[in-house]
Amino acid sequence: MLYPLDDTIAAIASAPGGSPRGIVRISGPATAACLQSLLLPSELPLSGRTSAIAASIRLAPLAPLPAEVYCWPAGRSYTGQNVAELHTFGSPPLLEHLLEAVCRAGARLAEPGEFTLRAFLAGRIDLTQAEGVLGTIDAVGPHQLDAALVQLAGGLAEPLRNLRESLFELLAHLEAGFDFADEDLPFLDAGELQRQLDQARRQIERIVERMTARRESSSVVRVVLAGPPNAGKSSLFNALAADAGALVSDLPGTTRDYLCADLNLNGAACRLIDTAGIDPGVVSGSSPPDRTAQEIARQLAEQADVLLLCRESGGEAISEEPPVVRLAGGPVTIHVCTKADLAACRDSAPATVVTSAQTGEGIGELEHRIREAVVELSMGEGDVVVGTAVRCRESLRGAAASLHRACDLAVREEGEELIAAEIRTALDELGHVVGAVYTDDLLDRIFSRFCVGK
Repeated sequence: MLYPLDDTIAAIASAPGGSPRGIVRISGPATAACLQSLLLPSELPLSGRTSAIAASIRLAPLAPLPAEVYCWPAGRSYTGQNVAELHTFGSPPLLEHLLEAVCRAGARLAEPGEFTLRAFLAGRIDLTQAEGVLGTIDAVGPHQLDAALVQLAGGLAEPLRNLRESLFELLAHLEAGFDFADEDLPFLDAGELQRQLDQARRQIERIVERMTARRESSSVVRVVLAGPPNAGKSSLFNALAADAGALVSDLPGTTRDYLCADLNLNGAACRLIDTAGIDPGVVSGSSPPDRTAQEIARQLAEQADVLLLCRESGGEAISEEPPVVRLAGGPVTIHVCTKADLAACRDSAPATVVTSAQTGEGIGELEHRIREAVVELSMGEGDVVVGTAVRCRESLRGAAASLHRACDLAVREEGEELIAAEIRTALDELGHVVGAVYTDDLLDRIFSRFCVGK
């Protein structure tokens, strides 16, 4: 969903946890009023000018806080609105207290990605650059960081912008020819039209070739623990994540929410996710929390890059096509037998990893298998952010196909009206890529992946 754009938002923009410096960011028409409530009149920045000042924040009942205040006027800021940042000590309780004071002065808490959403809607960046911001935040290696920074700087936006401008100009020539068909005026000849169409098509195809990413939505590989209730998933999660705190019990269905932990397996970074056991017996008559947990577990399985399909060592072997694998739609799947200290693993295939979270058996082998999958998935991502590649490839292929058809029509001289229609289709597809054409659902899907404060 889209949020109001005419109000003022605020959020803690620095990383979670304590640090020498913390940041509270403000954007919107009430930015000046928020500063007036916190600073002495002599310390207020001059209106309409970019400024950086040393100030003392008045935050009762605390003593004045030394701070640096950075201000950007509307039109010269990231969001296109009046923006201020308050830099002070990075104590989490202190920053929360400061954020509450800003909200009392007229701001509201920003939603995830709302600052960058405002930058996009103000025309400061396009969608590919917005995803470059997310890619920079999520980057887990130098290759991903380089790709994200290039994309943020316009490495993908600029060639697409130039391509759209050339196609608009070509379309204008064609449509001018329609309007003045009865007059002897020079317009594009057939050879030049074919050349420009073919050149544009080849440019798009080269961009698509760079987008060889094989996973969705995030720069971080998602490793999802899935399987029936009481299959030992949470114990395995704790063993892999160095006791990250999943609730463990002999009762089936102990896990209702899901837990995440970021792992670094000898340089291969990934996000481990523990889910509720997928139970076909949970039907419409079950409690709302149970039904919600099942739905979340299925969604996470669908979105997995690597699926750890778990069962108890003493349990029945999982069929070749369990429901969770069909739901997942093609992740790298690793079969895992758990609780090997309690029973022997029955009918385990050679590829199955036999583990015990209690004794540590098989944990090293499983980490090795996960690392292999993560490295394989991280290779060949091209020089664009993975989420952008997944979102844009089909639109770019559609644009290239339209231009290919337009070129064929030009060769056969089958009518400039049909050629113009194909060019318009290509422009629409390119518009989806850069955000010139978008839906609320698309924006929600992109910007909801951001953290608050970005």
